[in-house]
Amino acid sequence: MTKQESAIRNPQSAIWLGLTLLAIIAYLFDLSIPFLGPDEPRYAQVAREMFERGDWVTPMLAGHHWFEKPVLLYWLQIVSFNIFGVSEFAARLGPALFGLATVATMYLFGKRIVESESGFSVDFPKWVALMTASTLGIIAFSHGASFDIIVTFPLTAAMYNFYAFDRTQSSRSLALFYFFIGVAVLAKGLIGIVFPMAIVFGYHVLQLRMPSRKLLLSLVWGTVVSLAVVSTWYLPMYLRHGWEFIDEFIIQHHFQRFTSNKYMHPQPFFFFWWVLPLMTLPWLPFFFGGTWKAVRGVFSKTDAARTLAFVWMLVPLAFFSLSGSKLPGYILPSVPPAMLLAALFASNRFESKQFLKKLVFAAAGLIFVASIVLFVVAAPRFAKTDSVKTLIAASNSMGYGDDKVTSIFGVPHSAEFYAAGRLIRDEEGKLLRKYSGWDLAILLKERNLPRVLVIVPLDQQKQILDSPVVQGQFIDDNGELAIYMVTPR
Repeated sequence: MTKQESAIRNPQSAIWLGLTLLAIIAYLFDLSIPFLGPDEPRYAQVAREMFERGDWVTPMLAGHHWFEKPVLLYWLQIVSFNIFGVSEFAARLGPALFGLATVATMYLFGKRIVESESGFSVDFPKWVALMTASTLGIIAFSHGASFDIIVTFPLTAAMYNFYAFDRTQSSRSLALFYFFIGVAVLAKGLIGIVFPMAIVFGYHVLQLRMPSRKLLLSLVWGTVVSLAVVSTWYLPMYLRHGWEFIDEFIIQHHFQRFTSNKYMHPQPFFFFWWVLPLMTLPWLPFFFGGTWKAVRGVFSKTDAARTLAFVWMLVPLAFFSLSGSKLPGYILPSVPPAMLLAALFASNRFESKQFLKKLVFAAAGLIFVASIVLFVVAAPRFAKTDSVKTLIAASNSMGYGDDKVTSIFGVPHSAEFYAAGRLIRDEEGKLLRKYSGWDLAILLKERNLPRVLVIVPLDQQKQILDSPVVQGQFIDDNGELAIYMVTPR
């Protein structure tokens, strides 16, 4: 009997195989809906401009330097654009694959735990992977063209390799630990090195033991490994842009973002303490149980995996709670260790209580199916009203594909991608904000434009229709916004 035949005849193996295929489908399904929110279209447009210039170094938006984020997401998108062409699918494929890579790494983590610590069944790696794959945080952010899942994978890989080193003293695992630190720095900046080092330090404190001599010596050569990875982008960026890069990327978007509310994302201190539990859904009871067990055994020297997972979860949680800028995706690197705590708490219960095992199978399958249904039914409807894709397409179909585009009461973020190269900006590259027909008339005169496409909220159409100085031809609306061709009266 072949292995495949055995899997098919074994009901539980067939369930695992089915859930694996369902998870892959859920992560890769329907990545082509219009971009949502402010970040996806902006990041995709930065990558598109790099792709069109053939430039793998300098991120730019509308021809102006864009030094908010490091380059790893853009590199993934550029590779996809080369293979599949410029599209929403290509922009999101890298994050989806990094989501699946995070799940695969958690499977390896579970496998290493089975090999290194006693009391775990051979199915434990599958439980870790299944719970990680079906948790709300990982599956949601793996569908977005943003940086949060991009940094979560290398941080997860770094901590897996540290644990493997701690259990086996493998030089290869230690080298990979430093390699993935470098990748994490390419993904999200300085937290890529701050988090792993803080986690390793906290782990040794709670284990009440000194780091091994091999680990201490590795700080010398391991730093070289990390720097070699980091220098693939940071070095050419510094050589090309000098102080401008240091000031905007390091000082403003690292230190000022952390210490102030400069970027307008304020939240209370405990914001992430309720966001993280929500991201563990539907495994919230296991997460609470696993966290409580970790707290009770916080100084356990015999439970290395649980101690590491506990510190790993707390470091991003504490760090971002102190930050002046808070967005839900920031806490995503804490989700894999939270799922590891949940699986460590639940694993023995799965073996002793068959109904619980069946319940988890059903819940995970339901999450995968629900996500597929969501992206088929609900997401396209929401995307239509959140995005200007259909509005720009309608104006293009009427022969206005070369006309400039502006808006009343702020340009929608998705226009950065769908109306790229046509948005009216000031000399610094900032989008112009207009509020009335008079503003549009002045714009037309100052820019010597015979006409301009204007995106306007439905409840503000009177600014065009009742204006004594401009007139507008209605083109289309998406339920939230309308687009007009506006000319002087």
